[in-house]
Amino acid sequence: MTAALSAEESAALAAIDEAAIARTLLELLAIPSVTGSAAESGMQHRLAAHLDRLGLDVDLWSLDLPALRAHPGFPGTEAPRDEAWGLVATTSDTGDGPTMILQGHVDVVPPGDLRQWDGDPFTPRVVGDVVHGRGACDMKAGLVANLAALAAIRASGARLRGRVAAHVVVSEEDGGLGAFATLQRGHTGDACVITEPTSGTLVTANAGALTFRIEVPGRATHASTRDAGASAIDAYLPIHRALARLETRRNAVVDPLMAESALPYALSVGTLRAGDWASSVPDRLVAEGRLGVRLGEDPAEAVADFETCVAEACADDPWLRAHPATVSWPGGRFASGRLPSGHPLGALVRDAHADAVGGPRVRERGAPYGSDLRLYAAEGIPTVQFGPGDVRLAHSAREQVSLSEIAAVTRTLVLAVLRTVGTK
Repeated sequence: MTAALSAEESAALAAIDEAAIARTLLELLAIPSVTGSAAESGMQHRLAAHLDRLGLDVDLWSLDLPALRAHPGFPGTEAPRDEAWGLVATTSDTGDGPTMILQGHVDVVPPGDLRQWDGDPFTPRVVGDVVHGRGACDMKAGLVANLAALAAIRASGARLRGRVAAHVVVSEEDGGLGAFATLQRGHTGDACVITEPTSGTLVTANAGALTFRIEVPGRATHASTRDAGASAIDAYLPIHRALARLETRRNAVVDPLMAESALPYALSVGTLRAGDWASSVPDRLVAEGRLGVRLGEDPAEAVADFETCVAEACADDPWLRAHPATVSWPGGRFASGRLPSGHPLGALVRDAHADAVGGPRVRERGAPYGSDLRLYAAEGIPTVQFGPGDVRLAHSAREQVSLSEIAAVTRTLVLAVLRTVGTK
């Protein structure tokens, strides 16, 4: 313990309902809220009703998608969608204290190959203290921790000097549209904790990520006379090798916050599509993937670095020199983001964790993936990530989370909120 707990803090910690934490998590995991799906919107309405029952002021609104897409700061999307909903719930205390944001996203990625799952990905399984299912750690556990912390503070009767705002967002997995729309609507604060899975650490910086598409031309002919054509697959290979060299160069020097990541700025080709007939030489290949953006790097600089790499690979190849590949940038655009050096929010959360659960203060680090942190940081809102779960299990068929870890994060949030907003 680093500090004695106040009466208000002790009462709020005692009001945490761990049975409700488990029950709520199982309910949310059963909702297949894949990015862009109707269930994603349905979950927003369900959580709006939940937050209303907690006695919060609820703002649930339909996002103006055309206007957001036309905005110069639009973060991009990848999943098709006809609608999206924003949700913010705020305590109604009218004091003059600061506003603390607890943020989380409702959307999850698709389950992938169902044969790799032990059962239905959206039918959660409980094994001892561990809950398995799509979205368990990324990030419905974090959402549940936010809800549980708010419920405990309300149940304790604490009179807040400032306010607490729950930002519940969609479309985080494909670019951050929900967080962007929430900030554009004017919902802001003095500090923010995003409860993404952080594996028992405090994340104060995120690398960025950009989605690229490379189109490589070939020349079709019958497979029996392939020497009369040019395979787009063969033409792509020197580009692929050049991308590997680019990744090595971009990771040669890294920020100390990223030092524990073996590959902080990964460059990965996620899909390759070529050809339309087995006995034809393919005349087009499309490669799509993710380019890591370094801490503090302007995304435009990352784009230029990548495009120069592809252009040089084309210039060095006889076929590509005459038929160069083209690069475009569809999908999500994640800049990097970080908590300003020396800002007290990091120490506040680390102290809250030590006081809430005991043990050493959690270590600080940067994360190699993009997140909504950069959108809040860009608006001048000091932001960190601290949440239950191991990010290495996210997006996999092994996704899981420990209920005891959710409870520990909830306890930390309760103290962090009360110490930020103050009590009367």
